[in-house]
Amino acid sequence: MFAQAAYLTGRDEDCVEHWTRAHQASLDSGDLPRAVRCAFWIGFSLALRGKIARAGGWFGRIQRLLEDAPLECSERGYLLLPAMIQNLEQGNFAATCSLAIETDQIGRRFGDPDLMILGRLGHGQALVFLGKSAEGLALLDEVMVSVTAGEATPILVGLIYCAVIETCYEIFDLSRAQEWTGALSRMCETQPDLVPYRGKCLIHRAELLNLHGSWADAMAEARRAGELLSNPDPQPAVGAAFAQQADLHRLRGEFDKAEEAYREASRWGHPTQPGFALLRLAQGDSQAAEAAIRRIMDEVGEPIPHSRSLAASVEIMLAVGDVPSAREAANALAEVASAMDMPMLHATAAYAMGTVLLAEGDARAAVAAARRAWSIWTQLDVPYDAARARVAAGLACRELGDQDGATLEIAAALRVLRELGAGPEIARVEALARHRSSPLPGRLTMRELEVLRFIAAGHTNRRIADELFLSEKTVARHVSNIFAKIDVSSRSAATAFAFANKLV
Repeated sequence: MFAQAAYLTGRDEDCVEHWTRAHQASLDSGDLPRAVRCAFWIGFSLALRGKIARAGGWFGRIQRLLEDAPLECSERGYLLLPAMIQNLEQGNFAATCSLAIETDQIGRRFGDPDLMILGRLGHGQALVFLGKSAEGLALLDEVMVSVTAGEATPILVGLIYCAVIETCYEIFDLSRAQEWTGALSRMCETQPDLVPYRGKCLIHRAELLNLHGSWADAMAEARRAGELLSNPDPQPAVGAAFAQQADLHRLRGEFDKAEEAYREASRWGHPTQPGFALLRLAQGDSQAAEAAIRRIMDEVGEPIPHSRSLAASVEIMLAVGDVPSAREAANALAEVASAMDMPMLHATAAYAMGTVLLAEGDARAAVAAARRAWSIWTQLDVPYDAARARVAAGLACRELGDQDGATLEIAAALRVLRELGAGPEIARVEALARHRSSPLPGRLTMRELEVLRFIAAGHTNRRIADELFLSEKTVARHVSNIFAKIDVSSRSAATAFAFANKLV
């Protein structure tokens, strides 16, 4: 009981010390099941803190103790849990399912609620990541009913909450993630000394706060996660805390801090893409952003992480004028959204498709897609993305000649972006509002207009690339797009078009 109380109040070293004493006392009194149970919690708590070697030693001791014991007991089920968790983390979801089902069966046979809950938790998570979302989420909901009904021991409650919230977040099921986060917060309010969020759980809490527009709170939670994961012994997951801070700095326009945080995340082995590529794009280095995202797209992985890269690819490819590649990424993102069938993914796919349709000149379809994305994001309370969707809708309205509709959409988006403090996006939208009071001839984009002005000034592709921080290949692509849109075949004809339409 002392060990459990120490764990629940965040005194990790004390909890290991008291569990060790309880383990030894149980051995001395001949209570093998209790000794095994104590050893499991020692190993489990050490593993959560990244002390893998020490944890492995305790799990090995459990194996030896149970091999020497003739009795059948529920504690044998606890021996399956380390392998179940390891397989889950390594992406071996079929093996995870098998171990989780066996764990649940042992728990039921011996009437052990904790074992049943942990088995169903692992089973549900594995099914979700196997793409069987409905079946997996139903199991996770059942697990949460058991927890809220008080069937789990106190030490498991925070762990299960965090595991379920993390899984919901990973598949963009924000409604569930938000619901269970709220339930956990209410529980914490009744027990002020409780420390339910530990390291990695705090990171996902920060990500949810980020999505819901509470950027100051998200930054505080991400920093707290970094502190917990760094002391007393740094854990690899600290990289995720730095990555979350980097994303927030990037959104707020604090580019130097963002770059520093991304580099710290990389130092700990945490993936920094597509965030780093989007940072380069925001800094005006389209060439670096394009190179990074093209490399990332060659490394196709699990659908959910890949969806984030696909969304970034659409944005970056449109920025460099490669509309076909943007269309390819948007189509792939739509396929992921259809397969996973989660509102957040549907919104992301709709927004991406809307921006591509706008670049392709189909403004009517673009405004419908952007408004669909805005509607879903508004329901999910994701203000930043909802504002970006309104900007896309406004630009589509402008292309259709609806100036009033465009003004209203963009003004509404700017209000939200200013409340959030989204510096780079505010600057982008203000520039759009300032320079595109009417559709550009030939449906040219702002970037294409910049390139056309340089062409009219007599600059070579190399000079334009240097001026705009682009690659010559990207500039050549822009020039080709411009010629096609305004129906000319030479730089002199493009220059004449620019002067005739008062674009220079």
